[in-house]
Amino acid sequence: MKIGFSLLNNQGIEDAEALVDLAVRAEELGFHSVWVHDHVFNVGHVFDRIGGKPYYEPLTFLSYVAARTRRIRLGTSVLVLPYHNPIRLAKTAATLDVLSGGRLILGVGVGAIEQEMRALGTAFKERGAFSDEAIVVMRTLWTQEEPKFDGKYSHFSGMKFSPKPIQKPSIPLVIGGVSRAAVRRAARLGDGWQPLGLAPEALGAEIAWLHEEALGYGRKLSQIPVSISLGLEAPETRRRYALGRDPAGILKNAQAYAKLGVDTLVISAHTSDAREAHSTLEMIAREVLAAFPDGRSG
Repeated sequence: MKIGFSLLNNQGIEDAEALVDLAVRAEELGFHSVWVHDHVFNVGHVFDRIGGKPYYEPLTFLSYVAARTRRIRLGTSVLVLPYHNPIRLAKTAATLDVLSGGRLILGVGVGAIEQEMRALGTAFKERGAFSDEAIVVMRTLWTQEEPKFDGKYSHFSGMKFSPKPIQKPSIPLVIGGVSRAAVRRAARLGDGWQPLGLAPEALGAEIAWLHEEALGYGRKLSQIPVSISLGLEAPETRRRYALGRDPAGILKNAQAYAKLGVDTLVISAHTSDAREAHSTLEMIAREVLAAFPDGRSG
């Protein structure tokens, strides 16, 4: 199992450079990947967590990280597709993939905050349909020499699109979310599935359902690796399951996910203190990463 670490661009940390340094250190320690998150406005649960403090734009942030690192994979967990024009997003993501040497993992989801989505011009009730089409739009632009598409939200033909991503056939599109719609989307369209905060027992049941759905679409199970994002709070203190705080307990929980066949475990320190984030990264390297040597970065 590979181990990733959240760069906490969503925790209101004022010192952005300290978070970039976190990525550099994660690469030095051998982590497989670093991950960033996506909201535009501090609203809903984001406001409850950080008020008016900084929430850094994810792809801009990863571009800076890409320039400071060489091997570690760069992931989004997750981009809210209805917040983005898919043609512009395809261009930005392909450029970042080229600049990073083919290291981008594009986790995507449909979003859940209606007020934010309305401000950005997408109908909340159409977010699923918009996201499904956006995935196809981006793959079309990344893979076709003469891209052509005529959908409900996007239309284009007769124009070249460049650059193409380094990764072939395209940048991995990992579907985020825990709803049945998200699992079906992953089975039908995803290059992977990444839920948030599911306990091992619940995740095992959902993986079984994901595999059943994938077979129904004629897809191989190996085409849809499962990753999961989890925080380090005590499991009972939040509505989502977490890995705990004690190093031995964190490792035990990580091993439970590995037994389920999880491909990547993304860990978040869930702190607004950059120094605590760095010390947590070092602890995870000692206590967890060391137990999964086959999952280290190149």
